[in-house]
Amino acid sequence: MNRRSFICLAVTGLAVFAARSAIASQKQMDVYKDPTCGCCGAWAAAMADADFNVIVHDVDDLASVKTKYGIPAGLQGCHTAVVGDYVFEGHVPLEAVEKVLSEKPSIAGLAVPGMPAGSLGMGDNPNASYEVYSLGKQGAVPAIYMKIGA
Repeated sequence: MNRRSFICLAVTGLAVFAARSAIASQKQMDVYKDPTCGCCGAWAAAMADADFNVIVHDVDDLASVKTKYGIPAGLQGCHTAVVGDYVFEGHVPLEAVEKVLSEKPSIAGLAVPGMPAGSLGMGDNPNASYEVYSLGKQGAVPAIYMKIGA
């Protein structure tokens, strides 16, 4: 093998490795939603735009998904997302998802109950005001994790 062939082969190998590393670093997010819910699709699309590898699961029985992940009735939203060991319930803003994934707090995940107008997927209004709750592990009481808006 001559020098030129070796260099071409090495550069090609590095390019393939870099591409695989970029794909591997992309966080997989499984989103469970009702097949007819448009706002859930908009939220999932926003997560995909933020470089999450989003896999959408259209399910007819969301109650069983919420039970599986231990989402309290008072904190349920219209979809449930899972990234690694964390669950994100409802229209959780991107900055909250990213904060949890970078800081890795000892919580089960985050929840935005209901469908707050202006939240991500619900119009994405920068003036929207709502609260993001932490989901405690092993029966811990949920607490306000972040306040959005005034």
